[in-house]
Amino acid sequence: MAEREDVGKSVARPEKLVDLVSYQNGAVVSREIVNKATGTITAFAFDKGQGLSEHTAPFDAFVYVVEGRVEITIAGTAHLLGQGDMIIMPAHKPHALKAHDRFKMLLVMIRS
Repeated sequence: MAEREDVGKSVARPEKLVDLVSYQNGAVVSREIVNKATGTITAFAFDKGQGLSEHTAPFDAFVYVVEGRVEITIAGTAHLLGQGDMIIMPAHKPHALKAHDRFKMLLVMIRS
């Protein structure tokens, strides 16, 4: 599926979440869907073994796993999530992600 420039621009049309981002070998791919003062929604595709190193964020973040498996470590506790699972990453808590398989996720960051 060709990536469409109008995704997330208040276009009322159904989309397949799984198709919003494509895997790339050895990479993490992201696509911002919504960017508002109150928060963002971003789709990600991680190749197997890819991840995000430990960091903190000033806002709560909701992660929904669209497909594949990921280990998300929050404040030193590891959580293995698979398709259909979700988790909240609390503000100011260190967290990291590592793809066990290729995986896709939706990240919703709430700023207020």
